Amino acid sequence: MRLARPLENLIDQLLKLPTIGPKTAQRLALFILKLPEQEARQIAQAIVDARVKVFPCSSCGYLTDTDPCSICQDKDRDESILCVAEEASDIIAIERTRFKGRYLVLNKGFHLMGGQALEELDLEPFKAKLAGGKVKEVVLALNPDIDGEVLSRYLAGIARNYQVRVTRLAHGLPVGGDIEFADEITLRRAIEGRKDI
Repeated sequence: MRLARPLENLIDQLLKLPTIGPKTAQRLALFILKLPEQEARQIAQAIVDARVKVFPCSSCGYLTDTDPCSICQDKDRDESILCVAEEASDIIAIERTRFKGRYLVLNKGFHLMGGQALEELDLEPFKAKLAGGKVKEVVLALNPDIDGEVLSRYLAGIARNYQVRVTRLAHGLPVGGDIEFADEITLRRAIEGRKDI
C-alpha cells in the first residue's frame, strides 16, 4: 500500500534513529500526525535546538550548552579522580551512581576491527589533565569489548607515565542475573574480580 509521500519521508527519517525498526517508525509517525500542530512543532524545534545549541565541553567533552559544563563548574568534585568514558551517554549513566570525580569523554568510538589506529584518537586533552598534576587516579569506564580492552590498555600505559593509579570498572555478573546464562568471559571476569564479604 502506498503511503502519502510526507508520511513516508517521516518514517524514513525516524528509521535513522537507533533501535527504531520499521514498525516502530511507522507507529511513531502516525502518533506524531495525531498530535496537535503546536506539540508537533515543539518536538521539531526541540530537535533543532538540541542539534544547534548542544556541543562538547571544551574541558571534559561532555555535552553541554554552556562552556565549561555544569560538571566542570562544580567545585565539590574531586579533582584527583578522572573517569575516562567513550561517550556522553556513559557519563549520564555514571552520574546516576553519584560519582563525584571529574570526567573526560573521548567522544569518538575506537573501532579496532574497522581498521582504526589508536594514534588517530586525540588524546592530548587526556595527557594535559594528567600533566596538570591534580589527577591521582584514572578510572577507565570503557565498554567491555575488544576495542574497549585495547583502548584501556593503551590509556593505562599513558597514565602510568605520569605515576597515576589506573583502575577500571569492575566486570561481572549483573544483579538479578543467572550464572547459568552468563557467557564465559563475563563469568571469568566475575571470578577474577571476586571480593571478600
